[in-house]
Amino acid sequence: MAKTITVIPAKHKGSEGQSTVAKKRVAAYCRVSTDHAEQLSSYEAQVNYYTDHIENHPEYDLAGIYADEGISGTSTKKREQFNKMIEDCHQGKIDRIITKSISRFARNTLDCLNYVRQLKDLGVGIIFEKENIDTLDAKGEVLLSILSSLAQDESRSISENASWGIRRRFESGQAQINHARFLGYEKNSDGELIIIESEADTVKRIYYDFLDGKGSVQIAEELKEEGVPGWNGESKWRASTIERMLENEKYKGDVLMQKTYTVDFLTRKRMKNEGELPMYLIEDNHPAIIERDTWEAVQLEKQRRIAFVEETGSKKMTYNGDDYVFFGKVICGHCDSAFGRRTWHANDPNARRHVWLCKNRYVKGENRCRVKNHHVNDLDLAPAFMEALNELLSQNNIKKWTEAEEQADPLLAYKLDQFIDLARNQKGVVDYQPELVRRFLERVVVEDKQTLRFHFLDGSVVSPVTCS
Repeated sequence: MAKTITVIPAKHKGSEGQSTVAKKRVAAYCRVSTDHAEQLSSYEAQVNYYTDHIENHPEYDLAGIYADEGISGTSTKKREQFNKMIEDCHQGKIDRIITKSISRFARNTLDCLNYVRQLKDLGVGIIFEKENIDTLDAKGEVLLSILSSLAQDESRSISENASWGIRRRFESGQAQINHARFLGYEKNSDGELIIIESEADTVKRIYYDFLDGKGSVQIAEELKEEGVPGWNGESKWRASTIERMLENEKYKGDVLMQKTYTVDFLTRKRMKNEGELPMYLIEDNHPAIIERDTWEAVQLEKQRRIAFVEETGSKKMTYNGDDYVFFGKVICGHCDSAFGRRTWHANDPNARRHVWLCKNRYVKGENRCRVKNHHVNDLDLAPAFMEALNELLSQNNIKKWTEAEEQADPLLAYKLDQFIDLARNQKGVVDYQPELVRRFLERVVVEDKQTLRFHFLDGSVVSPVTCS
């Protein structure tokens, strides 16, 4: 006699003790890839569709609609609703997931298969409607592997096509500028960049403070102390913010496009473009806040400071506060290393004093500076600097500076203009101000304990200057 086999569905006791067929707790996952209006309407349609679909099946209980709006499908890391759904599966809240297609679930083959297997171990199946795949089916995973690979290739193709379109726009001079975190500008009704004058004043201040000898740390600290608002209206300034602003070509009215590029379409990791891909420069794209020569002068000043630090072995050239204006600028005349300031102690606390010593004086080996008794009292530096500066101003160099300015690069021209202004406005001997050191002094070379040689940023040298 032939055997007859009947499948008896699982049952559980209802609230009144009656046996009922166990309902599947079914969730739906929806996602759209962009923030375009038509895609967002598709997103809303997906949510409505799956809500009705699950509620219209008596064997289903709605476990939830999980929907990520406007997030890429190439990686699951940034999809909050997706990750919440997976967590709910682990907590036993979901028996089955319905989604439109593999590409809606994930376009990364590895991610897709990992989650399918992970959920399968929990007894949770995924139904991909478009591909007609149920992952709890024995054939499901083989077919899923093939289709997931195709979905990943599709995602790569979409990414490459998008990049191609962006580059074509670059080549035609169509600049795309995100002004949300861009101090000094906003967009008008035509989408054109226009200057916000109050913010532009802050930008100009930053550029001129840097040219006048201040560093990015000091500029940021002063802006914070004064409560000057940044791009988001808050006074949260960092040195890194100042540095990015000082090299931003948009402030001179230009746009350099494709400064970064996507390395991996799956991870969306971006890298600085250092020649791997072409870049596109659009000059005079929008109104400039910083004059072109001023912007170029800042770039030259950045290069000058880097070169100076490398040459002298200083940690940096600029330090915060008026008490530190000579830091990084006092140089040994014997080994060309930077001097450092130390405190010499005595039995009498009132006799303590600051002195400048060659940093190579106490190192061992062939780099040691072997000049003995080679130091400068801190209190002697400012008077010696003013003696040298006043000597330079007394030489009546205005004509020489004016002629040199015509042939100078933007940085030297800016500095020469400052020397000319100081000389023209001078009334007698100039008194000491820390700002004068920042603006005019390039370095002071210590020849010996009593003799100093001052190098100024116009290229002049005043020597010897004897300490008192």
